[in-house]
Amino acid sequence: MIRRLFAVLIATATPAAALAQSCNFSISPITFTNVDTLSSSNTDTTATLAINCSGVSLTTIRICPSIGAGSGGATASSRQMISGGSTLNYQLYQDSGRSVIWGSYNWALPGTPPTIDLPLALNGTGSTNVPVYARVFGGQGTVPPGTYTTSFSATDDDFVYGISLGLLPCPNVNAVLQHAHPTFTGSATVLANCTVAATDINFGSQGILAANIDTTGSVSVSCTSGTAYNVGLDDGHQNAGPAGRAMALGASRVGYGLYRDGARSLQWGNTIGTNTAGATGSGSAQPLTIYARVPPQITPPAGTYQDIIVVTVTY
Repeated sequence: MIRRLFAVLIATATPAAALAQSCNFSISPITFTNVDTLSSSNTDTTATLAINCSGVSLTTIRICPSIGAGSGGATASSRQMISGGSTLNYQLYQDSGRSVIWGSYNWALPGTPPTIDLPLALNGTGSTNVPVYARVFGGQGTVPPGTYTTSFSATDDDFVYGISLGLLPCPNVNAVLQHAHPTFTGSATVLANCTVAATDINFGSQGILAANIDTTGSVSVSCTSGTAYNVGLDDGHQNAGPAGRAMALGASRVGYGLYRDGARSLQWGNTIGTNTAGATGSGSAQPLTIYARVPPQITPPAGTYQDIIVVTVTY
């Protein structure tokens, strides 16, 4: 009689084996410099998530890196940095096109983390660098200049990882999960800035210059909120001072003046503290009226007379 003995060996993963892997994570600071909130253009930067893991050779570590709101908070549309009582809207993304938000499994806001699979080499180690794309949104002119910050603490960031089973999505990477909580910071420098636009001053068609001819023009100034500014008007082509401006046609002249008030008593020049107009920016366009006058004078030959005034905004 021949007897055969069959042995069935069943391999099971124990908690000790599942925890054989270990990962270290670090994220470089997210730094935005020279942010122009008056511009409609976005300001972009990139940070780096550095990952170093060790464990069982030729296995794959699956990493599910949740990044939360940070100390500045978040809304359904953006994360925020703060400076005093002011906020600056920005966002973190998984892709260079800034279309896929890098979020968290631990919040109800839009965006989830990426899934990162890191294969370990024969010596049981593996490393990779993953870009974290960031953007400050343009068109935030009401945000005052200053330095805006946020910080991501261990309660904001929960990086879940374990040996990848290949079929389960994040965060179900393994029956036994491990957690890491890297910290990092974000900052943005918002610069004071102003833009200016102007309309032409047109005295129209006139005959004999025997009486005052009045008209108006305007400059429109947009400055970041809280930014004090002054608007100066230069002396024109004739360089004759605020009271002696002149429009020219060849060698002929028509004298005129520019003023800050409707009574045409406050000349508008280019000397701060003496004859410029000033205000404080709100982040929106602020119109300033230029009051213009051609006084009575000897009428020169007929034709079109012109001058060019340079508007200077000092802030």
